[in-house]
Parts: sequence; C-alpha cells; structure tokens
Amino acid sequence: MRRRSLLIAVPAGLVTLAACGDEDSGSSSAGDSATPEASATSAAPSPKIVDGPLPAITAGTKFDEKPTVAKGSGEPSKDLAVKTVIAGSGRTVAENDFVSANYLGQVWASAKVFDNSYDRGTPLVIQLAQGSIIDGWRYALAGKKTGSRVQFSVPPTWGYGEQGNEQAGIKGDDTLVFVVDVQDTFNAKSSAQGKKVPQDDAALPKVGTGTDGKAPSIEVPKADAPKKLVAEYVLEGDGAEVGAEDSVLVQYKGVTWDGGKEFDSTYGRKQLTSFSLQQVVKGWAQGLTGKKVGSRVLIVIPPDLGYGDNPPQGSGIEKDSTLVFSVDILAKM
Repeated sequence: MRRRSLLIAVPAGLVTLAACGDEDSGSSSAGDSATPEASATSAAPSPKIVDGPLPAITAGTKFDEKPTVAKGSGEPSKDLAVKTVIAGSGRTVAENDFVSANYLGQVWASAKVFDNSYDRGTPLVIQLAQGSIIDGWRYALAGKKTGSRVQFSVPPTWGYGEQGNEQAGIKGDDTLVFVVDVQDTFNAKSSAQGKKVPQDDAALPKVGTGTDGKAPSIEVPKADAPKKLVAEYVLEGDGAEVGAEDSVLVQYKGVTWDGGKEFDSTYGRKQLTSFSLQQVVKGWAQGLTGKKVGSRVLIVIPPDLGYGDNPPQGSGIEKDSTLVFSVDILAKM
C-alpha cells in the first residue's frame, strides 16, 4: 500500500455513507510516516507573523520541484516567519479550506527532513482547521493564492509544543521549517469542473450540470429502478483515476429512487466530506473506483450494494431502497 502522510485530515462521514458491520474500519490511516498532524493540546494564541529569518532554498527552486533547504543559521524567530517565495495567481486560501499541496518539512537546527510529499509522487489534501493540522500551517497558508510556494518556520508554540513528536524525531524545543507548493483549494462552494457528458438514457436520473457550488438537481424518472449498479459521468474531469483503496474529497447529494426524497447532502451542511472507499457502502466504492478527479458522477445503488433491509436508523431510508447520488470528486487523498 502507498505510504501516506499524517497530514491528511479525514473527517468522519455521515452514517448514511458508512459501510454496515465494519466497526473496525476507522478513518484513513496515517501509515508509517510522521508529519505535522495537530496535537491534542493545540490551542495556542494567534502568532505574530514576521518575514524571517528563513534558511535558503538551495535547489529545486521552481514551483512543485522538491526543494533542498539549508540548515537554519543562528536562532530562529520566536514568531511565525512566513515568506511567499513564488506568488501564485489562483484562488485565495481561507482557514477551514481543504488545500492540495506538495510540501517538505525539516528541523531548523539540523536540517533533518522528517517528511515530504514529493517522494510519494502525490500531493496531499489537508484541511486548514484547528485540530486537523498544526497551527503554524493554518496561519501561514491562510490568505495565500493557489500556485504559490510558501516557506515558513514554526516555533514549538504553533507546532508540537513541549512534547515534540517522537515519531518524527522532533524535540520539544525544535523549530520546524516547511516549503509548501499550494496547488488547489476547496471549500463548501467548490464543484467539479469537468466536461459535460450527454445524459441520453431516459431510464436513468438526470443530474444538473451547474458548477457554481450549489446542489445539483436530480430528476428521477417514473420507471423501475435498475437492478445493477449504475455509475456514469455527468461532468468528466481530467484528473487522476480514483483507486479502490483511495480516499476522496467530495461534494454529494443523495435521494431515494422512489419519490426522489433527499436524505443526505454536503451542500445542506455546507461542509465537504472526505472518506476512504474502503469505509463506505459497496455501491459507492465500486461506483467511484476508476472515475477521474474533477468529475461529477451519477451513482444508482441497488439495495444489495447499499443498505438492503438494514438502513441506518434515522436516515429516512426505507428498507430495500434504491439510492441515487450525485458525487463531485474534488480531490484524491
């Protein structure tokens, strides 16, 4: 299995997505990599942000190239030192956004690299939310634009505090240095931006194609529900294909085939959801596997791949219901 970073924040999905009878699934595993995941005691006051000092980037100086960073010279700042090395021109990152980024982290005093995403070959998707990531990341990246390279140093107060991080080899008095290439940002108003695909089958639901962040319409035909899983593009993106063991960041809306009643939606909660395809009902996992990031997908799930005769209590889903979903695949995690 691909080595994954602890930076990934995977909030728990609603019960209506969780696979039945899998109490031991948990949320996405961090694997054997040690990175700046938030500590349980992260509650520091807002830092003062200063320009430096920051060690030189001596190689890999272009956006999205793996950088080499010199050892820190002298004493690091007690404040949060932040520098935009390359200024992007994309969307502005806000706190609580999910950010797609490549990054490298090392210790100021030793230049020891404790983690980087470049070697994994896949940018990480992290949420800039308190409790999900160390505070230094939240404050350093908020307000930056996608396409930017940001370098910053994080004192223990906004890192791991006095306890450090033994797994990463970070001591309680270590200042950390990061270089982050911000590729994209997502929030509750994000939508898939793929190319429209004709919806010609009159026997299938029709899904709206708007990309303004509002919930798409789902029109269920007055016909018998299909007996087999349906997973069709509504908007086809050009990103990487989703694998069966991947985690994804999505917007979605779910309705029942009978009556078209909505029972679940990220749009209504105004909060994106991320989850592993190994932790959801089989219809979701099979329907999204092989689909491209940036796509909107219609999924029609028959009872045997959904909840059958055991729907989640309080979900509003009747026994043996066929479920219809519109799913925007925003990122692979």
